[in-house]
Amino acid sequence: MVATVLLGVNGLVLVLLTMARTRDRKDATSGTVALAGAISFTILVVLCVLTLTVLAPLATWILVGAGVVAVTVMMLAS
Repeated sequence: MVATVLLGVNGLVLVLLTMARTRDRKDATSGTVALAGAISFTILVVLCVLTLTVLAPLATWILVGAGVVAVTVMMLAS
C-alpha cells in the first residue's frame, strides 16, 4: 500500500513534468498538452492498480525506485 502511494506521488509529478515538457515544444497546442497529460495519467492509474492487485512486492518497489530516478533526472535536467 505504501509503495503504491509513493508511486502515485511520483507519477503525479511525472505527469506534470510531461505536460510542461510538451508545452515547451514549439508546435504544441493546448490539445496536445492535454493529450499528453491524459495518456500519462492513464498509464499511472494502470500501474497503481497493477501494483495493488497483481505485481509482486519486489516489482512494485522497483517501479517506485524507477519513478524516483525519473523524477530526479527530469528535475535536474530542467
